[in-house]
Amino acid sequence: MDVPFAPWSPEFVADPYPAYAELRATGRAHWYAPTRQWLIPHYADVSALLRDRRLGRTYTHRFTHEEFGRAAPPAAHEPFHTLNDHGLLDLEAGDHTRIRRLVSKAFTPRTVENLAPTVGRLAGELVGGLVARGGGDLLAEVAEPLPVAVIAEMLGIPEEDEERGRLRPWSADICGMFELNPSEETARRAVRASIEFSDYLRELIERRRKDPGDDLISGLIGVEELTEQEMISTCVLLLNAGHEATVNTTVNGWWTLLREGVRPEPEKLSTAVEELLRYDTPLQMFERWVLDDIEIGDQVIPRGSEVALLFGSANRDPARFGPTADVLDLSRADNPHITFGAGIHYCLGAPLARIELTAIFGELLRQAPGMRLAAEPRWKPGYVIRGFHELLVEV
Repeated sequence: MDVPFAPWSPEFVADPYPAYAELRATGRAHWYAPTRQWLIPHYADVSALLRDRRLGRTYTHRFTHEEFGRAAPPAAHEPFHTLNDHGLLDLEAGDHTRIRRLVSKAFTPRTVENLAPTVGRLAGELVGGLVARGGGDLLAEVAEPLPVAVIAEMLGIPEEDEERGRLRPWSADICGMFELNPSEETARRAVRASIEFSDYLRELIERRRKDPGDDLISGLIGVEELTEQEMISTCVLLLNAGHEATVNTTVNGWWTLLREGVRPEPEKLSTAVEELLRYDTPLQMFERWVLDDIEIGDQVIPRGSEVALLFGSANRDPARFGPTADVLDLSRADNPHITFGAGIHYCLGAPLARIELTAIFGELLRQAPGMRLAAEPRWKPGYVIRGFHELLVEV
């Protein structure tokens, strides 16, 4: 059976939602041969599987590659996998619980609230610069710099370090490996970025051992339960996961608002941000390995399979969001979207992302109420982390 799913098609990337509707209408689990994955399009199934311990982000805590029927990654990719496999997102069982407990201390409600003034100041300055220039690229001049600067401050990366300017390129190269069937060139860039980023963090950790500061890296150094590799992988993950959702929700969200000709009401901005997170999900897919046989409807999915949980489809499912699921409703009150995931891998930085998004949208509404598109944007080729090359605006 042909599946209306084409993640390498520019037309599909630009608007995957009609295909999602067809997937939901024709079944609960669809085999997609090009990526050897089961596509899961319904909200109820995606939400349940995110919490199902028969699935995992990895399988190596229970099986060897051979036992699981999978080939080991190429040896040349080892630096990327060492970095990625020790990060919170790809850990399971005891290691995940241990590291999440340690890192979550940096994301307590009080800690995040204490960051709000800094986030607000940065957002005001970045938007003010855009307005002063009469416009520009909303992505490069506002959406990217703010969350990267916030995470860099949290980690304690000095402003004078030239590597601070490489954080976003490093992150982009590493995240390229999360796309479907990445090319060998993508893998080479990810390996190079993994090595360079790890080397820099290793050197910064040594500096912080000698001269600790009031930052996350200094705090993690004193934790005996954390290996240096786990510390490095955690820092890289915080940067990668700590800005991708904010960047793409800002840019995709404003493109939607400008295209629809609507603006959020300032007093209901947090509600509008939740709707923008739902309506055009920045992370379209989240993958899980099947550790024990599962059933979805009348389809048995055996151990060793991989499921692709379609967040973008789930967030537009009429079975959960009603007949207006495909409508942008900035006042939507009942909005349990799964953009930040669910279960043990629920996004640790979700509260910070919400503060950043509210600050950016609020400052743009205040300082640039007449902002308009200056050019039609171009979608990047990536489907999993879906966003634009740029968003040129006039103020």
